[in-house]
Amino acid sequence: MARLTGGQAAIECLRAESVEYVFGLIGSAAMELFDALYDASEIDYIGVHDERTGVHIADGYARASGKPGVIVAGQNGPGATNLVTGLAQAKAAYSPVISIAGALSSEHIHRDAFQEVDQQSLFAPITKKTWTVTQTSRVAELMREAFRVSMTPRRGPVHLNIPRDILAKSADFDCFQLPEQYRSESAAAAGAEQIAQAAKILAEAAKPVIVAGGGIKNSGDCEPTLVLAELLNAPIVTSPGHGDAVPFGHRLNIGQMGPRGNPVASRLVREADVILALGTRLGFNSTFYSYDNINQQARIIQIEQEASAIGRYFPISLGIWADASTTATQLTECLKKLKLLRLADNWTELSKTERLAYLEKRDADAALDVNPIQANALFKVLRDTLPEDTAFTLDAGTLCLQATDAMNYRMPRSLFTPLDFGLVGFSFACGLGVKLAMPDRTVVSLMGDGGFGMTLSELSTAVDYSINTITIVMNNRCWGAEKAYQRDFFDERYIGTDVSSPPFDKIAELYGAVGLRVDRVEEIGDAVHSAIGRDRPVVIDVSVDPEALYSFRRDSFQHRVNKQNSVSS
Repeated sequence: MARLTGGQAAIECLRAESVEYVFGLIGSAAMELFDALYDASEIDYIGVHDERTGVHIADGYARASGKPGVIVAGQNGPGATNLVTGLAQAKAAYSPVISIAGALSSEHIHRDAFQEVDQQSLFAPITKKTWTVTQTSRVAELMREAFRVSMTPRRGPVHLNIPRDILAKSADFDCFQLPEQYRSESAAAAGAEQIAQAAKILAEAAKPVIVAGGGIKNSGDCEPTLVLAELLNAPIVTSPGHGDAVPFGHRLNIGQMGPRGNPVASRLVREADVILALGTRLGFNSTFYSYDNINQQARIIQIEQEASAIGRYFPISLGIWADASTTATQLTECLKKLKLLRLADNWTELSKTERLAYLEKRDADAALDVNPIQANALFKVLRDTLPEDTAFTLDAGTLCLQATDAMNYRMPRSLFTPLDFGLVGFSFACGLGVKLAMPDRTVVSLMGDGGFGMTLSELSTAVDYSINTITIVMNNRCWGAEKAYQRDFFDERYIGTDVSSPPFDKIAELYGAVGLRVDRVEEIGDAVHSAIGRDRPVVIDVSVDPEALYSFRRDSFQHRVNKQNSVSS
């Protein structure tokens, strides 16, 4: 039994969880918590410059490490509200972020006090769960509950409001429980009857395809999926944003599918007779919820940890509520006992041939002799120059969407994107968290000039804590996706899409980082080589052709196409 303040109890819970990093921005509402953190020498505190980007750092750390990412907003009111965008992003990515905010003193609630806002109501829709602590004696209990809910499949962000008086008061606390004492991390397995049903369907498939999603990637173990695919000789495609679910170089990996994926992988899902969906919702980015992107006649076997996702968007032949990797192993063992007809061999060989041709064309199409710089030339040089262990973070936007299937992800946990939230201004901050989780790997953050301009202040964080990522700003001086839509669907009536920015290489140098500038294709390789292995963060400002615009969501403007009959969809 120990008598501790609420702030001390909160930090003891982080110690019990073996938390390595706490990201935060100090504020008067949580001073007792920060003071207790001062004595926790085994926890590194990373002070950020904006709570929103602080959540992105915690999000990147959580996704890359598989551990909870902890963010503390020290100020109630505006400090807490700044967390909103980051937590909404983390929820869309099923990222286990533990968010803690100082809150108004209990006696001042509902009195229009300084910086008062209803933080409980604010965070409830954008987290798995939100709590407000009402008694100091319950701080440890609710901290444990926050970790339990966040880490329970499917994982996601949670938020805890702790009023400043609760943090300051003292209470008696029993010993602080270790994670294994109050939550289980064992993976759920499928029943034998379901496995037998699924195995029979797969054994009889002539055109099977395995869709590997976030459930495979986030497990950290793609081997069961690869073994299953090899036994079936079935091609693997990955859901968008999870192109690293299986290694790029595996002979059965065809790449990312869907409306924004590569044409070979997308064709497979449109033509397959059996689709084994491993750890994927078959959601918006994968399908646009349309049979234009998935074969309506296919038999779908969907394996998901989130029961509500099974059969939600497309009717299924069999749904299995279980861990995808565990179930892949079960399927392999069952299929070994069956006689496989090898009906898929021709289908798979054709897929591999088409995939190889696609990759060769991707290289051949790179405009290496053209200036201003085209995106495909930049991506080609990056593929040829960066180390094989490189992890990439991406923003939303037209250039980053092009980059999603343009990089080669050699191992799991090499691709971190905004996923369904489509957030601009995510990549740089996320990369800082990824680098802290994987310090020995090269981390490259790709983003446009508009997005990087949103997050410049975290250059101080990167420099202060020696987080040496490489940020490549694809600078086309506009909001590229929106300008493309105005060009293609609004008669070039441009408004609000041009962006002016200072030279980002010079800004980086003023912050104490390394700044490099690239204006011509032939300069890209030298700049990237120079950036690798630096002991400081690097920003490379790459001037990209502002006329090379691409409308990704043409379907969103189908109504204008029909009305004007001037642009093909």
